[in-house]
Amino acid sequence: MKPATGRKRPPRLVARFVAISWRDLAVSFGPILLIAAAAIWVAVRLIQPAPPSTLTISAGPQGSTFWNAAQKYKAILARNRITLNVLTSEGSLQNLQRLSDPKSNVDVGFVQDGVAPGSARDGLMSLGSVAYVPLAIFYHGPTVARLSEFKGQRVAVGAEGSGTRELALALLKANGIEPGGPTKLLPLSGEDAAQALVSGKIDAAFLAGDSAQPAVMGKLYRTPNVQFYDFFQADAYTRRFPYLTQLEMPMGAFDLGKNLPSVPIHMVAPTAELVARDSLHPALSDLLIEAAREVHGKATIMQRAGEFPAPLAHDFPISDDAARYYKSGKGFLYRMLPFWLASLADRLLVVVVPLIVLLVPALRLVPSLYAWRVKSRIYRWYGALIAIERSALSEHSAAERASLIERLDAIEESVNGLKMPLAYADQFYVLREHIGFVRRRLRQAREAYADGSDGDSEAESDEAGADPTPAANEAAEIGETPHNRGAKPF
Repeated sequence: MKPATGRKRPPRLVARFVAISWRDLAVSFGPILLIAAAAIWVAVRLIQPAPPSTLTISAGPQGSTFWNAAQKYKAILARNRITLNVLTSEGSLQNLQRLSDPKSNVDVGFVQDGVAPGSARDGLMSLGSVAYVPLAIFYHGPTVARLSEFKGQRVAVGAEGSGTRELALALLKANGIEPGGPTKLLPLSGEDAAQALVSGKIDAAFLAGDSAQPAVMGKLYRTPNVQFYDFFQADAYTRRFPYLTQLEMPMGAFDLGKNLPSVPIHMVAPTAELVARDSLHPALSDLLIEAAREVHGKATIMQRAGEFPAPLAHDFPISDDAARYYKSGKGFLYRMLPFWLASLADRLLVVVVPLIVLLVPALRLVPSLYAWRVKSRIYRWYGALIAIERSALSEHSAAERASLIERLDAIEESVNGLKMPLAYADQFYVLREHIGFVRRRLRQAREAYADGSDGDSEAESDEAGADPTPAANEAAEIGETPHNRGAKPF
């Protein structure tokens, strides 16, 4: 019979060494990429869109002060590639109605303080006050000290829907004069009211805004039998109506040579606010305030240079963007770059800054996480090695020893089949040395068990053939045996 030929055990693989474990790198870097993607998504959701290239402003009657101001705004915004559409209106009330109506597509408008009811202020904000709207009252007859003295007379209070009419009715009501009473409140304004006063068709006229320009007031002041009402109670009016400001027409304002007026005249004036919807883009808010500063910042008889625009909040709250502008001016990017480029950079920063804040610390963790991933494939076998080594130290049968060796062989094959970066080759070979160490312990335990079994058999044989005589015992004590008793010592 031919001796049985056993199969050769297939050679064990040695770990496949690579420069980088891309799988571990992907697992280590993947969560950071997911966090970065989530941060970008949140930033994009929260980021302001690009500012629109077109705005619509509701100004006032064509040729009026605010209509002319809106035309100047249009030219200023055009420098930054923003188109401003200017709509004519009957005045502040219509401007306010358009701003309050989402379907009107009006973004900004001039609104006189004191005309807005509480319900009309929702969703609107102020970019600041841009001018005084001085109220001038001219009348026939003897000097009048209080508005209540106009009771029963013919008074022009301004056209329907105008801010002049709203202000005049509010002041007259505070003096006991209301529509439907003995006083005739006529809807005349501007030039019509001035001519009616001069011709004697009315007894008094409330003029404000364009109707109260210095040239018009000077003409009426020079008209015989026409007087300029002096608000002796101006301080009381401004306290009762917080949106009013006390002004003073200085001596000589109409004619320095003739010193007209010859004494200062007290006046009251609401301010006109540049009102916008709360959805206005912050970048456009800055542009509009810049335009207002250029248009309304000059000195006039009724205001000093640089007095407007100003963050005076009356009927509408000052927007956060406007408050920031009045406090610190334009942002750095908008000061240094063209508007369109600054707007783009401003929006990109909203994305880039969170990424930097998240990625810089996170990227510092990637090497540690990558090293932990690679080392974990090595360290996880040490628990199995310790269990095998402990089992080798205890008493076990031949079958149990064979099972331990098979487990150790399986561990070694798995370890040799690992894909390991070159940077961790030293730890790989240390693990292999430890596997060899445990294998030697198993071998020593097996040999010790075999030697222990042979020693027990020999001891039993010696005990059976031992000489029980005293001589034999004595010989044993001095190291002699019957076989070497006659031998010479070395």
